[in-house]
Amino acid sequence: MAQEKTAVPAPEAASTGDPAEGPPPASVAVPDSRRSLWGRIAAAAAGGLLLFLSFPPLGLWFLSPLGLALAVLSVYGSRPRRALWLGLLLGLVFLLPALHWVSPIGTDAWLGLVALESLFYAAWGAGTAVIIRLPLWPLWSAALWTAMEWARGVVPFGGFPWARVAFSQGQSVFTPYASVGGAPLVTFAVALCGGLVAMLALRLTPAPRWDRALALPLAGALAVPAAAFAVPRFGDEGRSVTVGVIQGNVPGRGMNPLGDEPAVVLGNHTGKLHEMARAVREGRTPRPDLVVLPENSTDIDPYRSEFAHREIDAAVKDIGVPVLVGAVVGVGEDSRATRSLVWDPVTGPGAYYDKQKLVPFGEYTPLKDLVLALFERAGKVGKQSVPGTRDGDLKLGPVTVGAINCYEVAFDGIVGDTARTGATPLVVQTNNATYALTNLPPQQLAMSQLRAVEHNRAVVTSAITGISAYVTPDGTVAWRTGELVPATGVLRVPVRTTETIATRVGALPEWALILVSAGALAAGLRRRPRSLVHSVNQEGDEQVGDA
Repeated sequence: MAQEKTAVPAPEAASTGDPAEGPPPASVAVPDSRRSLWGRIAAAAAGGLLLFLSFPPLGLWFLSPLGLALAVLSVYGSRPRRALWLGLLLGLVFLLPALHWVSPIGTDAWLGLVALESLFYAAWGAGTAVIIRLPLWPLWSAALWTAMEWARGVVPFGGFPWARVAFSQGQSVFTPYASVGGAPLVTFAVALCGGLVAMLALRLTPAPRWDRALALPLAGALAVPAAAFAVPRFGDEGRSVTVGVIQGNVPGRGMNPLGDEPAVVLGNHTGKLHEMARAVREGRTPRPDLVVLPENSTDIDPYRSEFAHREIDAAVKDIGVPVLVGAVVGVGEDSRATRSLVWDPVTGPGAYYDKQKLVPFGEYTPLKDLVLALFERAGKVGKQSVPGTRDGDLKLGPVTVGAINCYEVAFDGIVGDTARTGATPLVVQTNNATYALTNLPPQQLAMSQLRAVEHNRAVVTSAITGISAYVTPDGTVAWRTGELVPATGVLRVPVRTTETIATRVGALPEWALILVSAGALAAGLRRRPRSLVHSVNQEGDEQVGDA
């Protein structure tokens, strides 16, 4: 196997060696030394580790640009083939701990998902090795990272947009960009900052010269986060609504969170609703205008069970205000839907929203016959869920809330489409019981923080086992519960109606960045290094080699 070659910069007389122009064309190509190869491997692994540390529950968001800088440095000057493997390493080191919350389903499911998702990072590494040949490469590599995250959110099986860089920035200096271009612009800003840090590091070696070559990337790396402070903030509009939140908890754990006895989960949530009603009557808590129960707050279909219908109706009548109930309901004979159901104390069950983005292998089984033949565990999915077809705007008491169902909070289009209906506040009903005490609940809460800023909406999360929370429109977590405990809260929540730029333009910024990255890839592939180069080694001897 032929050894890969790495460019050794020529002296200033032969080449500027400016990292903004990519690896210098006037350089000698020599086999990568073991030290250089291990340096690349260390940079890729360290980059992945820093990315993981930037995500909740640790939430060291400032490490994210540094992780991306190391990712770029690991592939800088490398051939695409080697960069592909370095990108794969980056993805594995990042995602193995970041997606460890999948492991309660099975170690094979966790490792399989990580391996699949790491392929996208491998593609980014190979593409970045090409794009770095161009001038202004930090821009193009950041756009390519954003495009890579878009691809992860689309394929396979509807995509898996978890662990996007933007979701490490629930409340950071980069967060305000969400109101301009949504999560994709936040990712781009962080990746651009990382690319500029990488350029600065390259210009600092082997011996720094404090001139314009250093000043420009340094100024850029500081300007990107600083510019976020210029993004306009939205003020209070003088209107609010009082929201009750119920977290009933469940009896089981892991793959059987609802337990074996029917109606326990239903009883947990209707019981807490009765407790809230008593507290209101006794003056211990304010009277809510509406109450939100979590996804799967009833483990029995209230349309088909007279008992479940009676229990929910009695609890709703007791509190005396509309309640948003989370239920899994039958659709026909062989299907089901995950439903957000408005239950009125007078008229009973009424309007509803059915979850549109379903969890593959959790709510439905792709390639069903093959998967069921290979994995007995896949049969736990049971009846196949069918997706809803409308947005989540639901009239609930004095406001129209925007219902988002659990997994959907990770998808820009679902949240954005609901926000564009004018619904406010946004309400996230979620069931994380299988993943309790893993890093999933805090990661999902960070998504709600970003969505709040993105759409200038308060976000109220009701989680069956936690974390239930209230996020203000500026992304601050103003109230939250613990996990695996019953809990209630009555919260005064601002009602905002002003749309952000991100809400109005939707996916346009993301598509612009995708097109930019595609153009940069095409240009990089056309830009070939010289076939013969001339340089001088450190001892002053002239060398000639293939580029």
